[in-house]
Amino acid sequence: MSLGGGGGGQLEQLSEEIENLERHEQALEQEIEEFQEEQREIDEATEALDALESGSTVQVPLGGDAYVRAEIQDIDEAVVSLGGGYAAERDKEGAIDTLETKRDALDDRIEEVREEITEVEGERDELEQQAQQLQQQQMQQLQGQMGGMGEDADDDE
Repeated sequence: MSLGGGGGGQLEQLSEEIENLERHEQALEQEIEEFQEEQREIDEATEALDALESGSTVQVPLGGDAYVRAEIQDIDEAVVSLGGGYAAERDKEGAIDTLETKRDALDDRIEEVREEITEVEGERDELEQQAQQLQQQQMQQLQGQMGGMGEDADDDE
């Protein structure tokens, strides 16, 4: 099996594929971090709903780091995002249940992404082994060619 000059191109292609897999793995890890941040926000909202009572005073964000003080008139009138641009009014327990359902869905998605990362790592490891074997073959070929050149020099003497 002669690789000749083509072995370098194969090695270059393997290297590109490995880099693509590494970028994909990093994007998946970033996705997990975003899901975990969303889970933290859900946890904060759940804790706030648990702690709040009608008549409580809270700071309501207006955007742009501006807040206004407001009094909770009725804790059983919470609006919770359902996803897809939809929201629904829920009582306190219903709002907490909705948030916990969203958190569980994020847990499932994180697990799926972790499984995908494991697959990508396996593919990357396989390609790295192929690249290493190709490098070793090229080194052996080069040593064989160098050895053959040395023999030719000995024949001239």
